[in-house]
Formats: sequence, structure tokens, C-alpha cells
Amino acid sequence: MDIIFGRNKEEHPEPIKAEVQGQFPAWLQGTLLRNGPGMHTIGDTKYNHWFDGLALLHSFTFKNGEVYYRSKYLRSDTYNCNIEANRIVVSEFGTMAYPDPCKNIFAKAFTYLSHTIPEFTDNCLINIMKTGDDFYVTSETNFIRKINPQTLETLEKVDYSKYLAVNLATSHPHYDSAGNVLNMGTSIVEKGRTKYVIFKIPPSVPEKEKKKSCFKHLEVVCSIPSRSLLHPSYYHSFGMTENYIVFVEQPFKLDIVKMATAYFRGVNWASCLSFHKDDKTWFHFVDKKTKKEVSTKFYADALVLFHHINAYEEDGHIVFDIIAYKDNSLYDMFYLRNLVEDFEEKNKLSSRPTCKRFVVPLQYDKDAEVGSNLVRLPSTATAVKEKDGSIYCQPEILCEGIELPRINYDYNGKKYKYVFATGVQWSPVPTKIVKFNTQTKEMLHWGEDHCWPSEPVFVPSPDAKEEDDGVVLTCVVMSDPKQAPFLLILDAKTFKELGRARVDIDMHLDLHGIFIPEKGLKTEME
Repeated sequence: MDIIFGRNKEEHPEPIKAEVQGQFPAWLQGTLLRNGPGMHTIGDTKYNHWFDGLALLHSFTFKNGEVYYRSKYLRSDTYNCNIEANRIVVSEFGTMAYPDPCKNIFAKAFTYLSHTIPEFTDNCLINIMKTGDDFYVTSETNFIRKINPQTLETLEKVDYSKYLAVNLATSHPHYDSAGNVLNMGTSIVEKGRTKYVIFKIPPSVPEKEKKKSCFKHLEVVCSIPSRSLLHPSYYHSFGMTENYIVFVEQPFKLDIVKMATAYFRGVNWASCLSFHKDDKTWFHFVDKKTKKEVSTKFYADALVLFHHINAYEEDGHIVFDIIAYKDNSLYDMFYLRNLVEDFEEKNKLSSRPTCKRFVVPLQYDKDAEVGSNLVRLPSTATAVKEKDGSIYCQPEILCEGIELPRINYDYNGKKYKYVFATGVQWSPVPTKIVKFNTQTKEMLHWGEDHCWPSEPVFVPSPDAKEEDDGVVLTCVVMSDPKQAPFLLILDAKTFKELGRARVDIDMHLDLHGIFIPEKGLKTEME
């Protein structure tokens, strides 16, 4: 597996015309923009973890039946420092670097602790966020980087912490009907409190302030106190309905004291995360209109969650679907030593990803008997009233073996049917693309030998009348070095292949991305 995970990928900043096979829809005009780790060795040093690799952006642009590919490394401060030193000098989550000559390494201090932590990396390798007409690459730190989605050029750096008190933020924001970006971040020991901060970024600024950044108009929607001052929950995403933000405070926790002393103890930040299997998972629901959290305490058994799928309201309930694990083994599977040595034998998940549906009754009979199930919807999910007034939730199992879920985002926050995802078994590496119907439980597959597809992206057709009217796009890398990688296009309704666009390059396995319609792209002259 060294050809996939262990080898640095070359960038191709100039467009390469792909070899098109099959028939693409004429309406498919725009750019599929993707992000993920592409460089794991710098000089004589090597990252420990696949998620630590330097961000490599790549794109497929569709124009009048032709497809063009390009890729370029994000010119982050992290990238520039490492390349100049010809070794890893900026620490990542799974790799601690010594020493780090970049400025401000001890800039961030916890006022009541006698320790400091290094400034986090701006190696934004996970996802891409749209804010107004602009695009930013994201990770899970307080930094994001603006990019040109056409040339993949790296532009200015944005530090969330200059606009609100957060040290970490998710790489999976949401978008409301007005074009606002909603996201969450963790404020670590700020004024004696650790809290989760939900914030909103407007798509534009007032005309008289056109020269100002939209981030200057960033608004805090709500703050949720962490249940533990020094052990906040890790989270990678959150859910959103029409009226509520859905946050799952899981017992996969970050030890702040360990994190603050990690550099001095010679360990990476990932070692400061631990799963507390005997703790509860708490559900938080924030009313977007009142900016207040629902007062009822809802909880479930311990789980580990990375990706929310969707959430919606129905008859006084919030229904939300997630991909959950019984432990935190997924992260460990992506240490490079596990990916390149005896991959098939050693790299097995101890917990298979499971699609779980929780049904939470926000409106219920307050006089209901203790022990009664308060769920009124047709589901095997339950919500049982406890003696202390809290409600214990158990999920309906929708399916197993899917990850990197995507939906038709027009249905985000609404009742929906379809999930498009990668198919995985006991290995963390996807071997199929699937379409799952949450109502009928029907599952369609696409897969071929030696093919490792990435997260599928649904693109609706211009005249779509149904939820699955459109196409699904995925980048496919090959485990056989003799075969060229390609972009695959599936009919989203039938899941039959429409075509593929091959490029004769060594393409990297990426993480997340977006499709930008042609009308959503600025010209290079703008």
C-alpha cells in the first residue's frame, strides 16, 4: 500500500486534459474541487500519520464535454517552513516536530496553567468551505486559508481566534438558506471556562464596508459549556435542522493538561485524546431563533462519531442520522506504519462503522411515566424517560459499513431518503461507492477490482424534480500501479456508470471536497 499512502505525490498546477470515456451530461459544467494529504516525507523526516500530510488540492473541471485536471500543494505557512528547512519543523496532530523555528511557537498560553501549547498548524488538508463568493480550505484548527478555486493558488490566511475565542473548529460547516455559514469551535479554558461555540459567518458585508472581511461580522449564535473544564469532547461535524443545531458531546475527549505539556513530554497531540467507554454521550439542541439550548437532558450510550449525515424535524421530534463507532480505532488505523506494513492482515477495524438514527422527542407529555418510550414516530429508536427527568436514547440501526456520507444538500435539515457514501468492510479504506435509501433500506453499489474511490459528491441536475435527480462524482485511485486513476460519474438514480475521465498521473487519495457550478466560479480576471 506504499504506492497509495507512503509516497509523495507530484503537483500538476497546469491543466491536463483527461481522456474521457462514456457520455457526460451536457449540463455538467463546473469544477469538482478536492482536498487531502499528498506529502508525507520531507527531507529525511516523515509524518507518523496519514492525516498529517501536507495539503494537496486537486480539481476536475468540466467544460463542453471535456475534462481538465490540475493539482497544487497548499502554500501554507506550514508548507513553506517545512520546505525551507527540508524537514518537518511544524507539528501536526499525529507528529510532534522538534524544534519548531516558526514564529509564535509558544504564543498561546492558558492563563491559569503554567504550561503553553504551540500555535497550531495552518496545513488545511481536510475540506473546502464556501463563504459568499470565496472559498477556503479547512482543517480542525483555528486557521483557514483562502484559495483560488480555478488556479488552486493559495491566498490569505484567516485566524478564527482574532474574531472569537476558539482554539479549534470543525472542517464541516453548514449553510443556511440565506447563505450564512454556520460552524462550531472549542474555546479552551477561556476566562476559567471551556465551551463549545456555535458561530455564523455572513455571505457578504454591508456596501459601505466592502473593504472589510466578512469575518469581522462573524456572530456567536450560542455557547455550550463543556461538561468538563479540562476534558472537552472531540467532534468533527455537527447537525442542523430548520430550527435547531444538533451537537453530540461524545466521550471521546481531549485532555487539555496533556495537550499543554505534549511538546515537553515528547508526545503528539493525538495521544492526548482518549475514549471513555463507560461515560455517556450527551445530545445538545440549540434553537437558532432564541439562541438557547433545549433544557431537557438527552443522552445515549458511549460512541465515537466523526460524520453526521443529516437531521430534520418531524411531529415534535428531531431525527438525526450519524456514522458511529464503538471505539476510537479508526484514527489509529491511519498511522502510516499500519497502512504500509501487512496492510490486509493488521489493519482491521475493531468497530465497524454503523449508520445510526436517533429520534429525540422535543415535545412530549411531561406527565409520562418513568420508563416509558416517548418516541411517537414509526421507528425502532427509543427515548425513555428517567427518574431524574433526563431521557435515555437508543438508536435505530439503518445499515453498516458506510463512511464519508454525502446527501443532496438541498435536503439538508429536511426529511430525506438518500445517502451517498463509500463502502467499507473491516478495513478503513473504501472499496465501493454506495447509495443507501434510509426509508426502504435498499443499497446500490459500484465497485471494481483495484479501485479505491473517494467520498462521493452528489450534483443535482438543473431541472431536478426528485431527490436523486443528478449525478455522483468520485475520484478513484488504483492499488495497481499499472492502471491510471480516474474520475467516475454515476447516474445518481440508477447508480449506473455514465463515464469516466482518466488522467495519467499519480493521484492522491483525498478526503473531502465540493462541486462548484460554472456560474459559481469567478473568472480569473475578477
